[in-house]
Amino acid sequence: MVKILVCDELAKEGLALFHGEKTMQAVVKTKLPIAELKKEIADADACVVRSGTRITAEVIEAGKKLKAIGRAGVGLDNVDVEAASKRGIVVINTPGGNTISAAEHAFSLLLAMARKIPQANESLKRGEWDRKKFTGVELYEKTLGVLGLGRIGAEVAKRAQAFGMRVLAYDPFLSVERANQLGVEMVTVEDLLKTSDFLTLHLPLTADSRHLIGDKEFSKMKKTARIVNCARGGLIDEAALARALEAGTIAGAALDVFEEEPPKNLGFLNHPATVATPHLGASTEEAQIAVAVDVVQSLIDFFHGKGTKNAVNMPIVDPEVLEQIKPYLGLAEKLGMLQAQLMEGQILQVDIQYSGTVAELATTPITVSVVKGLLSPILAETVNYVNAPLLAKERGIKITESKSSTAASYSNLIQVGVKTEKKKSEVAGTLFTREDARIVKIDSFNVEAVPEGYILLISNRDVPGIVGQIGTLLGANRVNIAGMTLGRDKPGGEAKTLLKIDSAVSDDVLSKIKKAKNILDAKLIKL
Repeated sequence: MVKILVCDELAKEGLALFHGEKTMQAVVKTKLPIAELKKEIADADACVVRSGTRITAEVIEAGKKLKAIGRAGVGLDNVDVEAASKRGIVVINTPGGNTISAAEHAFSLLLAMARKIPQANESLKRGEWDRKKFTGVELYEKTLGVLGLGRIGAEVAKRAQAFGMRVLAYDPFLSVERANQLGVEMVTVEDLLKTSDFLTLHLPLTADSRHLIGDKEFSKMKKTARIVNCARGGLIDEAALARALEAGTIAGAALDVFEEEPPKNLGFLNHPATVATPHLGASTEEAQIAVAVDVVQSLIDFFHGKGTKNAVNMPIVDPEVLEQIKPYLGLAEKLGMLQAQLMEGQILQVDIQYSGTVAELATTPITVSVVKGLLSPILAETVNYVNAPLLAKERGIKITESKSSTAASYSNLIQVGVKTEKKKSEVAGTLFTREDARIVKIDSFNVEAVPEGYILLISNRDVPGIVGQIGTLLGANRVNIAGMTLGRDKPGGEAKTLLKIDSAVSDDVLSKIKKAKNILDAKLIKL
């Protein structure tokens, strides 16, 4: 009997699907303390969570029989996907189930903020009748800035257009053609901040996007501008938001998500220009039924050997094929992630070339892995092995794949070229052994770096003293160098210096490096 441990409340329509499965038993035990959760999951074949239960590496280790983890929802902040992947456990989510609910909630908050509806409601319930105090603003002919135009962002844009709003957006993975189809004007982040009357966020929370909106960004916005965040807590620096509201730098904020949930610091929530809800984006009857049915059906399909449409961490292919290509999947995804952090401008085309032994394998899942790595850092919806090609197509990104049985310098090589409206870039990687992956090329520069952790990528003039100069600066800021590789186009020309470092460098330190003598550019890469 397959045991499915249901750790959070799940809509009955989803649970009902288990009743017709004679080989499966759903055990519903919610709000378990960590010790009891580890005990219950020890003999479970799968578990299902929403956002309440955290499936950490410790919990995964306790699940000796665990084969699948189902998340009834989009975000995977509460599931350690990396720990699950190392154990070969499939992680499944439901990326499309709450799109409309989340978009409607974001727009509801926008309207409520614009017309001061919650504040007026509370005032009236106190027996007051103060109409002048709650004068709002119209949406008609105002400008909405959408930061991240994925599924939810696109739905918000449609609703804004119905209200007669002009819609601007920033999304580096959306083609101009696709933006035109949506009736949206693509602009830079700088222009988005300066021009928007309302700004709504629809991005994932990553190391790069944490505190994406802070003091500097608020200072660029109109004093009459208002901001909405129904995506992820942490995208907005809440301390900076409090300062902006108190100083009148912006006119209002509407929040459904917070850096810490439930939020302990209620200072900015009590500001009269703030509208807030307790993470209700997906809290509609329709969304809860949809995600429950989706996740349960996916688990049933998985245990019946039919695969699953929403596996986040591995493609659904024949087990023998998966065993052959599995080492390349990780390398391919890291190459995609690297390109996502190197590229500039809107992506037009991605060219993937396979050379040597890898060209003899089933490369379609490897190509999807590249696209998954490329899109994941910026899209609000979870990118997986099923939806990655579709998301690329929706954004007008052309994907090409080519093969060659010979590889000039390596027995196997994956090259990923990305063309944007600004430039072309290329990275390449190889496997020395099944467990030993390397980045071996960045544009025209031959390098060698392990694709994991933090990498400081420096473009510099090929002159003596560069390494010592940067090493001294990093040492003064307690950043340890774990490894180093150099590549140059010609003696005395341009060079690439890759420093493997044990921790991230601050924006201040990165700025100092960029300003150092003979340094052309510097980027912090997280893989």
